Amino acid sequence: MAFWCQRDSYARELATAVVSCRPAELPAEGSDGGKRVLSGFQVVLEDTLLFPEGGGQPDDRGTINGIPVLRVTRRGAQADHFTQTPLAPGSQVQVLVDWERRFDHMQQHSGQHLITAVADHLFGLKTTSWELGRFRSVIELDGPSVTAEQVAAIEQSVNEKIRERLPVNVRELSLDDPEVEQVRGRGLPDDHAGPIRVITIEGVDSNMCCGTHVRNLSDLQVIKILGTEKGKKNKTNLVFLAGNRVLKWMERSHGTEKALTALLKCGAEDHVEAVKKLQNSTKLLQKNNLNLLRDLAVHTAHSLRSSPDWGGVVALHRKEGDSEFMNIIANEIGSEETILFLTVGDEKGAGLFLLAGPAEAVETLGPRVAEVLEGKGAGKKGRFQGKATKMSRRAEAQALLQGAVNGQSAEE
Repeated sequence: MAFWCQRDSYARELATAVVSCRPAELPAEGSDGGKRVLSGFQVVLEDTLLFPEGGGQPDDRGTINGIPVLRVTRRGAQADHFTQTPLAPGSQVQVLVDWERRFDHMQQHSGQHLITAVADHLFGLKTTSWELGRFRSVIELDGPSVTAEQVAAIEQSVNEKIRERLPVNVRELSLDDPEVEQVRGRGLPDDHAGPIRVITIEGVDSNMCCGTHVRNLSDLQVIKILGTEKGKKNKTNLVFLAGNRVLKWMERSHGTEKALTALLKCGAEDHVEAVKKLQNSTKLLQKNNLNLLRDLAVHTAHSLRSSPDWGGVVALHRKEGDSEFMNIIANEIGSEETILFLTVGDEKGAGLFLLAGPAEAVETLGPRVAEVLEGKGAGKKGRFQGKATKMSRRAEAQALLQGAVNGQSAEE
């Protein structure tokens, strides 16, 4: 059977009755990104206004008697509505749909049908799958590449058809209807029940589909193809927006353009050139900074080597620096008698560390220093280096090293 949402995609509310309500669980994503399981109920209605996911289209959201519906899935000829509040079987209920989400899905899905038909008609590019995403939609085309000229031609053609205000009709055919063989489609699900639903864009395309669609292409407003991406083997992904998503995209793009104009102190037509100049300046500064850092590392190494405190454990911390800075110091010193403990980064936060000295001592002490600094590292041939999360514990690590050196001296 077809649900009410499929018979009238523009309906925003529906009076119906509860058929059954059983305990259920719903896997969900927590606010922290982790997985969790919600306890609730699967509610079946005599008919539903809320579309269950299918045909590449996500499910609707809405309410039943004001109770939020968190998920809608199809099970054979019926739809399961997940709620966290039970509803009594036999009770009369009012179903409301989240219209903004529904209409957005209608625009994207009808837009996909139109692009698919035009890409096939103009260039023989068949659609093998598609995805209606939260921010953009993707059509997988059966071809290793699609040229920029082909993309422009498809976009121009679909928008011409939108301006022609072509009607979009929904029909239901029985499985044994000879016309079924003439309708484009990618097969039916194993548990399909009832008639076959056919979406026809007048003079353009007829396609088997279970989703919700606009009545007229004019409701799509506009389609923007953002470009193509490499897909699976011998496939190309066509990325597009339809309807209100195009307007939102333009609003975001205009906001970004205004912000860049204020930051770069130039008009939008000069943004790219201004950014290129900034990139070149940054690369030059980074190169000069690296040379200065290397010179500083060599100077620091010589200062440490000639210091009256040289010997035993020599420690040095700098807020600015990197792994290369520490390794240059270690290379310049090149001592196998002294333990060199170098750290760079935030004095109380995260950073990098390097331990250099006698190979046997470094191999033993390196993991212990990493543990004290609550970090991880690895080493070989008298070097052990890694990342630390607690630079505030440098003094403890240095005491550990000094204790090991003193203990070894006492044994000798």
